[in-house]
Amino acid sequence: VQLLESGGGLVQAGDSLRLSCAASGSTQNINAMGWYRQAPGKQRELVGYISDREGSAKYADSVKGRFTIARDKAKNTMYLQMNSLKPEDTAVYQCNALTVATMSQPPTAYWGQGTQVTVSS
Repeated sequence: VQLLESGGGLVQAGDSLRLSCAASGSTQNINAMGWYRQAPGKQRELVGYISDREGSAKYADSVKGRFTIARDKAKNTMYLQMNSLKPEDTAVYQCNALTVATMSQPPTAYWGQGTQVTVSS
């Protein structure tokens, strides 16, 4: 599975931005996808995820009510809609995909290369 993020950029506080994560390869084995972010000098944190088992997306408290994750399986793409952006949302955003176990491979995590989001005050 390969993941490619897009949509990052420089915005002002209060603006909106939508990130995309396009998956390719053995996408039929993906059972969960998520967004992580890492700000300079901080640990990587989970922003939110969506899984086949749970159905609805889950979010970190810091973004709940402002960010929305959606997944379009027909397009093999996951989105992160970010509204009411704050300077503290500045980070590199990475998407992640988890695959189910198959006869040829155990459950595996895949990562995109990341996209920079910068929110100015």
